[in-house]
Amino acid sequence: MLTAAVAFALTAAGVAMAGLRAYRRRLLSATRWLAVALLPAGLYLSGLFPVARTIGSELADWAADLVFDPRVWTGLALLGVSAGLLVTTRWVGRRRAVEGDVPGPAAATAASPARPAVTATPEQGKAAPKAPKKPAGKSDDGLGDFADIEEILRRRGL
Repeated sequence: MLTAAVAFALTAAGVAMAGLRAYRRRLLSATRWLAVALLPAGLYLSGLFPVARTIGSELADWAADLVFDPRVWTGLALLGVSAGLLVTTRWVGRRRAVEGDVPGPAAATAASPARPAVTATPEQGKAAPKAPKKPAGKSDDGLGDFADIEEILRRRGL
């Protein structure tokens, strides 16, 4: 019974604050206050207060164990090592695929032929520049992105 009284008192106070905000023409703030004010009554009427109490108690117990129990620290260290290994293997796998050591999705897309250049329509007035063609003797060494920069520097004499 005390839980119901506290829940509805909090809801009434929040609705009053929302009304005050609405009276002062702060409608966005009033809407936020009303949304938060309806939470205690909604939690009580739906029967979620015991669940919230259990979750809060379990979180408090876990936090106390976090400080005092070395087993929890070991578990957190294992989770960190696991996450680090997953990230590292993902990074190495992508790096190998880019270098061409392992055939994968990135290597398959790099080996596909270049997309044809888009030509201009009569409304645009100008023709679009065509993509530069690769020399037949050179293989893809993974530095294809720098070819444009290299050509610009060569044109400027740098």
